[in-house]
Amino acid sequence: MSRLDVVVVGESLGLVTATRPGLLSHVRDMRLGFGGAESNVAIGVARLGGASGWIGRVGADAVGDLILRELRAESVEVHAARDEGAATALMLKERPQPGTSRISYYRRDQAGSRLTPDDVSAEVVARARVLHVTGISAGLGGGPLAAVHAAIDHASAAGALVSFDVNHRSRLWDDAAAAADAYRGLARRADIVFAGDDEAELLTGATEPEAQAEAILALGASHAVVKLGHRGALAASADGLRLRRDALRVPVVDTVGAGDAFVAGWLTELARGATAEQRLDTAIACGALACTAEGDWEAAPTRAAIGRLRAGDADPVSR
Repeated sequence: MSRLDVVVVGESLGLVTATRPGLLSHVRDMRLGFGGAESNVAIGVARLGGASGWIGRVGADAVGDLILRELRAESVEVHAARDEGAATALMLKERPQPGTSRISYYRRDQAGSRLTPDDVSAEVVARARVLHVTGISAGLGGGPLAAVHAAIDHASAAGALVSFDVNHRSRLWDDAAAAADAYRGLARRADIVFAGDDEAELLTGATEPEAQAEAILALGASHAVVKLGHRGALAASADGLRLRRDALRVPVVDTVGAGDAFVAGWLTELARGATAEQRLDTAIACGALACTAEGDWEAAPTRAAIGRLRAGDADPVSR
């Protein structure tokens, strides 16, 4: 079997989105899709020409069928357990007012939260240059957290790099201190750690991005990347390199999935041997372009889209 640039492990969910602004109780038209931080990254890598794989668990239902079909259509290699005893999890996305969104989750005891170490193939992980996991799995329960640690064991045995994105979801935790402890346990095993500045504060206690990056490196990571949203991002590495980039200005439609697109850009360039500057520049462009359309992953860019953004092509019509 061929090598994979990035293998991700984690939950994917069905996504039911209101088609117009307004309270969900008054919006009758809905659109069915899917999302999930880890599968978003896998799609983002594939869009950039990388080889990616997703390991997860879905129900033996129509939503599970949709997720697997769409991932394969996006050229993601799928390794999914089908759960006969639980449904695929769902999230509902409403837009109370134009420009705002609110998400409700129905994931407890559903298929993704029943992921176990037995669902994680050592052979698949061993084919990866990079294994990517997130803190969402830690919040879903003991089984998914154990599955992630098992994947890290497989990656370490095979010599693959381990990437961890904090991706804190407060609704999955009753205790922020417990979340931080679980995140630190994963960060200490990772070569690359991504975090928003608020997540980095939870992880390290530091309040300034530069100090947060240094504290992440002190946990043992070789690379620390702090995502700053509209203020850009900074990256630090154990060899002493420090970089910061401003965000790119784009018309913002939906920021959901921007962080995952950023991670996909950074990891794809790492797997392809790009410089630190190229990794961060591509990540910034991917995060920006992901904001230009609705959906968790639909606006994840191709190389051509990044080229047009950098060229400053203002013509809205391609001929």
